[in-house]
Amino acid sequence: MEENFRMIAKCFFGFEEILEKELRTLGAQDVEKGVRMVSFKGDKGFMYKANLSLRTALKILKPIYSFRANNEQALYKGISGLNWSKFLNANQTFVIDTTVHSTYFNHSEFVSQKCKDAIVDQFRERTGQRPSIDKQYPDLRINVHIDKDQVSVSLDTSGASLHQRGYRTATNIAPINEVLAAGILLLSGWDGQSHFLDPMCGSGTFLAEAAMIACNIPANINRKEFAFEKWKDWDNDLFDTIVDSLMKKTREFHYTIKGFDKAPSAVSKAKDNIRNANLEDYISVSENNFFDTEKEVAGKVHMVFNPPYDERLDIHMERFYASIGDTLKKNYPGTNAWFITANLEALKFVGLKPSRKIKLFNGSLEARLVKYEMYEGSKRTKFQVNE
Repeated sequence: MEENFRMIAKCFFGFEEILEKELRTLGAQDVEKGVRMVSFKGDKGFMYKANLSLRTALKILKPIYSFRANNEQALYKGISGLNWSKFLNANQTFVIDTTVHSTYFNHSEFVSQKCKDAIVDQFRERTGQRPSIDKQYPDLRINVHIDKDQVSVSLDTSGASLHQRGYRTATNIAPINEVLAAGILLLSGWDGQSHFLDPMCGSGTFLAEAAMIACNIPANINRKEFAFEKWKDWDNDLFDTIVDSLMKKTREFHYTIKGFDKAPSAVSKAKDNIRNANLEDYISVSENNFFDTEKEVAGKVHMVFNPPYDERLDIHMERFYASIGDTLKKNYPGTNAWFITANLEALKFVGLKPSRKIKLFNGSLEARLVKYEMYEGSKRTKFQVNE
């Protein structure tokens, strides 16, 4: 049996709780929630499974070593104290990503350089050869995190950020990050048990993520590669077994997933991305202006979208957000409508009272995820009181 080891899943602010839930559901052990991260234990197979399955993780790190250092000599000595030949050959490449929160070290690039010197010097002294740096496609991606004088060294099991699912080749203006989209869907309570609509779908990210959640398709099944595939202990047979096991747990979906966009170019891109994700059977996209539409199906509709909120766009924000409220109120009874915006001023013009507001970040922008409950059988909307 493979031994369990500690791992760290990194996430966006506000997603810690749903990532924790994802990990517990997946079977992780000793799960502990932190800030922008959740730590857990599992074996090598679970490391593969977590990278394939987790919807709200950005990266999964495998801590291998920690020590204290308050100057560059101590840092060099500490990195030299690990036998790097366990993870890397002299003819391979590596890169170091560094995060620093310390008064002793204030330049992440300097720390990366010092750590690189320690690793390279160790190989040169032992073998006469040295591995080289490759920032684009390294054989090993190393993560160094310094908090005060505590240095933590981890291997990056994922490689490129896990938001790079592998299905999105075409993007629109200001596309939403796939991990952010999946997290918003999970925060909204989307579980595939109703119809789904994204009325401003752009390049189709919410649609693809909603379909994968509804059908229990692993989030990263379309991804081309993970960092661990270049590791010395890479087990291709085990990985294939994990993929087969996950795909056996997919489920049927008995409702509709629809997307609208008024731009023909966006509709075309969304269709391309949905085709890349092999999700055409579940999703339909059409050219429509949301403000000219009305609810097309009986029963509940779960609506999630990302309206424009950049003041540089050629949109009158007050009128635009007022039209969102009017359209929901008049044309979408029986709908739970969620959207994210970083234009907190424009929210005031929706003209409806949100039943929930959740603080999130879209990149560096502080945003709000808001929910509006539109009830059947009444022209007036009913609202629950904000806590």
